[in-house]
Amino acid sequence: MAKPGFGNILKQAQQMQERMQKVQDELLAKRIEGSAGGGMVTAITNGKGDLVKIKIDPEVVDPNDVEMLEDLIVAATNMASKKAQEVAEQEMSKVAGGILPNLPGGLNPFGM
Repeated sequence: MAKPGFGNILKQAQQMQERMQKVQDELLAKRIEGSAGGGMVTAITNGKGDLVKIKIDPEVVDPNDVEMLEDLIVAATNMASKKAQEVAEQEMSKVAGGILPNLPGGLNPFGM
């Protein structure tokens, strides 16, 4: 025989899962920027950290110094990804009540 309230716990878990899915969908629509070189290179990711666009100021394009441009792209991309991760963690913790970062071994069923 099921304990009283077990159905309620399952219902709450399902509602939380639905809210998590909604937040993940919203994260895909977000655009987060990271820049380097004083804005000469800007990387734009979605809220899950997937790179969606790179903007490069033509002034930074120097055929004799491609390595600098590459470094700026990496720095801007890393910054945007880090910001996206922070946004995702904040949004998901709102839904989960802050429990996701505390799961043992970094386990997170939502890939965040």
